[in-house]
Amino acid sequence: MSTPRRSPVAEKKPASKSSQKDAKGGWTAAEREAMRERAREVKAEATKKGGESDLLKAIAAMPPADRAMATRIHAIVMAAAPGLAPKTWYGMPAYAKEGKVVCFFQAASKFDARYGTLGFNDTAKIDSGAMWPTAFAVIELTPAVETKITALVKKAVR
Repeated sequence: MSTPRRSPVAEKKPASKSSQKDAKGGWTAAEREAMRERAREVKAEATKKGGESDLLKAIAAMPPADRAMATRIHAIVMAAAPGLAPKTWYGMPAYAKEGKVVCFFQAASKFDARYGTLGFNDTAKIDSGAMWPTAFAVIELTPAVETKITALVKKAVR
């Protein structure tokens, strides 16, 4: 009798603890923490606390590479659309107009991803035809990328 072949899938390295689903197939540890962060944010919004100070604390708590990117994105967004209100949203730096999040930065470390993401919610006016991107992978902030972010943010709030 021969030994059964192992599937290449079985040899896949295990996911990190923060990205593993719980025993019942529910939320990951990172997802549960994001929900707790959102609950704290809702409470802070109700008492008119938080805002930019919470955003800056969230950025300061990021690993160095994410922190550098989030700091620069914060500066770009605030320069492009100074009317947006900085805040946190599920623990991520976000920018709102009339209380609704327009765009946000999800650090790579947030869910063990290989790149950060600049995302836009449906309140952003970035529509283009019948289909358009609402999130952009960001691995490096070159001058061309910064120009693109500036243009997207300006378009989002027009």
